Amino acid sequence: MNTTDKQRRFHADIIDSYDEEFEMEVDDRFLDGESTFSEEERQLRKTYFRELFRLQGELVKLQDWVVHTGHRLVVIFEGRDAAGKGGAIKRITQRLNPRVCRVAALPAPNNRERTQWYFQRYVSHLPAAGEIVLFDRSWYNRAGVERVMNFCTDAEYEEFFRSVPEFEKMLVRSGVQIIKYWFSITDDEQEVRFEARIEDPLKQWKLSPMDLESRRRWEAYTAAKEVMLQRTHIAEAPWWVVQAVDKKRARLNCIHHLLSQVPYHEVEHQQIELPDRVFNPDYLRQPVPDEMYVPEIY
Repeated sequence: MNTTDKQRRFHADIIDSYDEEFEMEVDDRFLDGESTFSEEERQLRKTYFRELFRLQGELVKLQDWVVHTGHRLVVIFEGRDAAGKGGAIKRITQRLNPRVCRVAALPAPNNRERTQWYFQRYVSHLPAAGEIVLFDRSWYNRAGVERVMNFCTDAEYEEFFRSVPEFEKMLVRSGVQIIKYWFSITDDEQEVRFEARIEDPLKQWKLSPMDLESRRRWEAYTAAKEVMLQRTHIAEAPWWVVQAVDKKRARLNCIHHLLSQVPYHEVEHQQIELPDRVFNPDYLRQPVPDEMYVPEIY
């Protein structure tokens, strides 16, 4: 392969990786040449992607620093259903090593877990040295959905508020950094997002009966959120509220703020050199049967 071909294929590989974001964001009408975006909207989208790529580059530097220093980082994402937590998490993890940065999204507790110490099932997901864990919902389920849906008793609810500050202080004392985000959206915005999920067959799986019930209990969730923020906003692990009505702004603002909370710096690496390919004259490549190939439909 000559140098020109190699550069062309290298460039194509980079563009292909960038296309992942566009695949998640693009409007089908845009592909058909019927985009409803104004010139201003197109410029805003360019700015969004430009900043997203830049911030993701900084996240890679953060990851390298975490591995190099053995830092342990927990980032908690809370908010109403359809607030955009998952979208922000996806953009954070997209270019990171899943062995370093992983997502903990725990299902409802089973019968055995309900009899354990409340924090027990979360502890096993906490990071070791050189790891980042993003909690897509967390132990704060007790202060939110469990409270609103009456899945816990008043005594369990109060015990949670007595325990969680001490639990988080203990983690911080042991060297675990905790950053907590609440994604905030309006009543009208949640309604629009729920209706969009109902209309989009690719997103209907995101709607559960619990989500629909949460819509009916909007005010109860608001009251529970206010109590939670008031009683668990501690100096060692404060809450940060992300204005999330605009998804793209929320993602950029959240990533930018996350980076500002960790004292990372770029870690120098040794120059990587690709070793020469070794050719063995006695090696014979065996043919692959035609029936083993995936049909080339495209």
